[in-house]
Amino acid sequence: MNYAVLLSGGNGSRAESAIPKQYVKAGRHMMIIHALRTLVSSVYIDRVIIAASPEWERDILEDAGSAGVELSVIAGFVSPGKNRQLSIRNSLEEIEPLSEPGGEDTVFIHDAARPFLSGRQIRECFEALPGHDGVMPVLPMKDTVYQSCDGKRIGGLMDRSSLFRGQAPELFLFEKYLSAVRALSDEELLEINGSTEPAVMAGMNIAMIPGDERNFKVTTKEDLKRYMTIINAEETGSV
Repeated sequence: MNYAVLLSGGNGSRAESAIPKQYVKAGRHMMIIHALRTLVSSVYIDRVIIAASPEWERDILEDAGSAGVELSVIAGFVSPGKNRQLSIRNSLEEIEPLSEPGGEDTVFIHDAARPFLSGRQIRECFEALPGHDGVMPVLPMKDTVYQSCDGKRIGGLMDRSSLFRGQAPELFLFEKYLSAVRALSDEELLEINGSTEPAVMAGMNIAMIPGDERNFKVTTKEDLKRYMTIINAEETGSV
């Protein structure tokens, strides 16, 4: 089985939104619905677990239903943790009883705040998985990257040809990734920023594939404005 985890537990403080940004409506639906609809409609995804605060569960299901999302693919909700990686651990533990021990189950991790996930990106992740323990889309570094030890003076120049920006979604073999996450304490998980970090720390073999510039994460107020502009333009047919 291929399980997807859709992370929707952030509070959206950096986006300066009155409500968590993933529940802001642009056009007809909340932001979370765009990624959820793509996941549910993918032939590569069997079940979706959503990490979201309980007070948003009914709104998510109602909005998803109105968007034509097949609700039977949603396997359930889990409460978010103190940070993204703890939310992931909660989701993995929800999936564990549903998974087949010793099987080839996978977990596909994505953020509700990345609304422009494409079916092509999902397919490319799964196509790259054979022979690896996981897959992560990446983008090349466009800017010159400098190193500084004190944050005040330039200490050196880094080779940007060997540096990449990681994106979500990320895909892993479920059992190996669960073991990698469980090997870390709560304190260590609180220091994790990217889903692939525990996998790399555990020595998992992670393939890189080209990322998608359009699949940006809505983090700041400016990102939120950009998202709303794109959605409103698409729904009015002005693009």
